[in-house]
Amino acid sequence: MPFDKTVVVPLDPDATFDLVTRPERLRRWQTVAARVDLQAGGEYRWTVVPGHSATGTFSEIVPGKRVVFTWGWEGDDELPPGTSTVTVTLTPTAGGTEVRLVHDGLTDAQAVRHAEGWNHYLDRLVVAAQNSDAGPDEWAAAPDPLDELSSAEATLAVVQRVLRDVTADDMSAQTACTEFTVAQLADHLVGSITTLGGAAGAQFDDDPGKPVEIRIADLAQPALEAWRGRGLDGTVTVGPNDIPATVAAGILSIEFLVHAWDFAAATGRPAAIPEALAEYVLTLTHKIISPEGRKAVGFDDPVPAPHASDAVTRLVAYTGRRPVPAA
Repeated sequence: MPFDKTVVVPLDPDATFDLVTRPERLRRWQTVAARVDLQAGGEYRWTVVPGHSATGTFSEIVPGKRVVFTWGWEGDDELPPGTSTVTVTLTPTAGGTEVRLVHDGLTDAQAVRHAEGWNHYLDRLVVAAQNSDAGPDEWAAAPDPLDELSSAEATLAVVQRVLRDVTADDMSAQTACTEFTVAQLADHLVGSITTLGGAAGAQFDDDPGKPVEIRIADLAQPALEAWRGRGLDGTVTVGPNDIPATVAAGILSIEFLVHAWDFAAATGRPAAIPEALAEYVLTLTHKIISPEGRKAVGFDDPVPAPHASDAVTRLVAYTGRRPVPAA
């Protein structure tokens, strides 16, 4: 039973094609992270929500007109990669582009579940076309259950949103980390991603000249994909030390979420941090960041925060930031 739906977006076909195929555009309405090899026979991997990644292969690409790709879910026995097909057809129409999405190869039950997902994301596609960004996706906010990997994916979504509209002028702004401007903190975060991702076997091609959100996203995607492939068992080598894999993966969530707050506070941008996610990362932080290890990771002494404060305030206070709300 196929899913078949058409929406109209207020963009020309070429801009619409970019919105449905380019990683930096997909992140504005559909994915947390995306790897795309946009050619016939090329592969893609989209982390749609934390813990759920769709993968497949492009079979047809006609820029501005049509894209066809296989679809399945990583680690899903019922609909594994390659077992269904998505066809997106773009047609110029009054006021923009008609986007028709047909998803074939689904059972009736699968079609019902995917209809819910596609309706949600096609609505967000229209909003992204109208506003350049569909805003935070409530489906990606705080996955259930939360573990070190789903938390890392969810916190990545937060920091990417904060960084999305950071300008060149913002890069010289001072952050709550007294030794770091926004630009220097971005370099620090790059180092954390590549070190922790490298511990799981990821390889990187860093380009400091990219816009900061794209730079962080392009490094975080292979890091988290490598961690998903490796899993959380055993130990990994970070620098000269072997540490539990759960600790190394957990540090990613701390880095993403605390520095999302830092970037937001420095640039006057909102940091939409779900309470449940902040509470989980606060628990990780208490487990991972020992008193003697605080300086090694760049955290000052804890700052007092009322016990009744929200989890974000308690998290940034524990990491040595003054718990003033980001703008």
